[in-house]
Amino acid sequence: MGESVRQCTVCGNLDTTEKCYVCLDDRRDHSCVCVVAEVEDLWAMERASIFSGVYHVLGGTLSAIDGVGPDKLTIQHLINRAKTGTIKEIIIALSATLEGQTTAHYLVDRIQGFDVQVTRIAHGMPVGGELDYLDEGTISAALKARTPL
Repeated sequence: MGESVRQCTVCGNLDTTEKCYVCLDDRRDHSCVCVVAEVEDLWAMERASIFSGVYHVLGGTLSAIDGVGPDKLTIQHLINRAKTGTIKEIIIALSATLEGQTTAHYLVDRIQGFDVQVTRIAHGMPVGGELDYLDEGTISAALKARTPL
């Protein structure tokens, strides 16, 4: 007996029910939403077992070259979630690519004005990374995101 997989109506995750296991979990902080590009990114976050909030899957990133505009992503659904007043923080966890950065800036512009704190995950030097193997952009991001010891 195979169950059909469907998108969660709240966050866009994949599951066999209307709401996914993450959105149904009362132990999670539903006031903290982590925005990811794809379901695979959500699963990567879950494998890390460090995030206790909920998610929002955009379905990709903005890309003029590929013809992906805001209407092709679930950005409006995220805005509607932010409007409810139940979300206190939106964490943008998008890649450091041009498309990821563009999407992040677009989201910040659209969420501005709501009573929601917008943060983003850090970019830069990976744990265990060596400087001589990193590109200039990664080193630059790491320097900008430095923290006191």
